[in-house]
Amino acid sequence: MPKQCFGTSHVPLSPAVRAGEFVYVSGQVPVGSDGAVVKGGIVEQTEQVLSNVKAALALAGCVMDDVVKTTVWLEDARDFGAFNAVYARHFPKDPPARTTVESRLMIDIKIEVEAVAYRPL
Repeated sequence: MPKQCFGTSHVPLSPAVRAGEFVYVSGQVPVGSDGAVVKGGIVEQTEQVLSNVKAALALAGCVMDDVVKTTVWLEDARDFGAFNAVYARHFPKDPPARTTVESRLMIDIKIEVEAVAYRPL
């Protein structure tokens, strides 16, 4: 089965790509439907990012429960506690494996999240 790409972006990437039984979601940033970075701190930005992950998953027929791995980049490690509380609400049962690191990000944001989902055809 060839890879399937889902969604479009203003930059050269696909929001979601299916390769066999796995769906890879590109790093999602805290931008709303208007393309602007959401106002607020880590809590508001994490909510938006995870909403964007959910939307990208839906393009490929997946839901948050299908996520098996996430990678999280935080602009400031001191935001970890507040981020983690929001994240836990989005993955309340059997959360995915996760890597979380502190990193300078490409635009002036506090968080970016990518995800891998497993959803057999």
